[in-house]
Amino acid sequence: MPVQELKGQKNWQRRTSRESLSHWVLWLIGVAIFAYCWQQISDATTWFFVWDAPRIADDIWNRATPPRWSYFSQLGKPIWDTLNIATLGTIISLIIAVPVAFLAARNTTPSQYIIRPIALLIIVSTRSINSLIWALLLIAIIGPGVFAGVIAIAIRSVGFCAKLLYEAIEEIDTSQVEAITATGASRWQVMAYGIVPQILPALAGIAVFRWDINIRESTVLGLVGAGGIGLQLSSSLNVLAWPQVSLILLVILLAVVISEWVSAKVRGAII
Repeated sequence: MPVQELKGQKNWQRRTSRESLSHWVLWLIGVAIFAYCWQQISDATTWFFVWDAPRIADDIWNRATPPRWSYFSQLGKPIWDTLNIATLGTIISLIIAVPVAFLAARNTTPSQYIIRPIALLIIVSTRSINSLIWALLLIAIIGPGVFAGVIAIAIRSVGFCAKLLYEAIEEIDTSQVEAITATGASRWQVMAYGIVPQILPALAGIAVFRWDINIRESTVLGLVGAGGIGLQLSSSLNVLAWPQVSLILLVILLAVVISEWVSAKVRGAII
């Protein structure tokens, strides 16, 4: 820390004059950027609707309560489709993510300069686009329905699963690999007996965690026509059937809570 002498005594300062000036300049730049962004947002906002939002929210709440409990019988298949979308999408993503992760990990990739960058590109590209965008693209290609939702969830999950898995592969205990290699084992035998057993707990945890996330994401894919309970939600919103909307939201909340509980139990048992 800088120290200055004042009348024969040392005066402690947290920053030098130059560091203090730089600190305040950065703060001023940040405030200026925030003010500019706020001005742009303010110009594009119809503030009348913002101030009127509490009244509208209260009106919708009164229309949506109580929920239409008789509509519950029609939500069995949509929620089942939602669970299938999440589960099948997770399984497909793992089938793709496992080899991609081995190709991306520094200690297992066949080529650091060709194959690994391609694997990393797959990971980044699949993670960078939201599942709703994937669903919109797939609906335009293969048509609306549950299948489009499954593929959208699968593509979106590949990057997530592969990234966490290849990091787990790079963090394995190398002594086990060296011991198996010293016996004259082939590359595949080293992978099967030295690497895979070490990453199996991580793979199981990643799979359950991603399935839990996919339950949440698959509930809204129906809003763009990719099947599941989101389709029922979209239909109810289009006709302003607010009692049905409130019931669907409660069912979605219940499904997410149950999936979170199952995920926590399974991860606890694995870890």
